[in-house]
Amino acid sequence: MSAAEHPRHALDDVIHAPVRFSVMATLAAAEEAEFGFVRDGVQVSDSVLSKTVTALERAGYVEVRKGYVGKRPRTWLRLSEPGRRAFDAHVAALRAIAEGRALSAG
Repeated sequence: MSAAEHPRHALDDVIHAPVRFSVMATLAAAEEAEFGFVRDGVQVSDSVLSKTVTALERAGYVEVRKGYVGKRPRTWLRLSEPGRRAFDAHVAALRAIAEGRALSAG
């Protein structure tokens, strides 16, 4: 992207949907988070979060780990390194739009 292009061109369509963005933001603030914590924090149902995580996992942005706490199954979520980079770039583009400036190339 050249320095003269509008920063909207740097927005990531996978992340841009409000629930996906909210999940990514929640995970960006932690090394790893339990499914229920993310669900409650983003205020969505299990089904909505599950579909959202599947989309983000397919894009390579989220990693899912399953295990147990005692006898209870648990699912933990974390941003992958590409997911963290994509989120940071998306946020930078949003900031550039909000500040009315073009993104620098590179």
